[in-house]
Amino acid sequence: MSNQDQAPQPRQTDRWLEPGKTNLQVIYVLYLASFVIGISGIVGIVLAHINRGKSEAWLESHYTWAIRTFWLGLLGAFVSALLMVVLIGMLTMLLVALWVIIRTIIGLQKLSRNEPIDNPQSWLL
Repeated sequence: MSNQDQAPQPRQTDRWLEPGKTNLQVIYVLYLASFVIGISGIVGIVLAHINRGKSEAWLESHYTWAIRTFWLGLLGAFVSALLMVVLIGMLTMLLVALWVIIRTIIGLQKLSRNEPIDNPQSWLL
């Protein structure tokens, strides 16, 4: 039997693109990396939207949490940028960044313990 008769094996590195725990870990890390490399958050949100609705219920709560974290964080950053005119925007921008970091860390912790997010629709922590 030659090598041509065998089906090609998927690479192990391709697993992070498939819906599941590894994919969510990548999304959360991309969100954290976006504070240093701005575009990585966009890659994370694209991955989250592509893989939403394709996994178990407890993982779906994480996808909802991650997607809401991105969009609400972006909204908060936009409002903070507008508030820079009245000099309160710098403080609100710092609070939004802290909020995103805390939500991302909560998501990573619960994901590592195989726990769902209790209320993924929440605006708070």
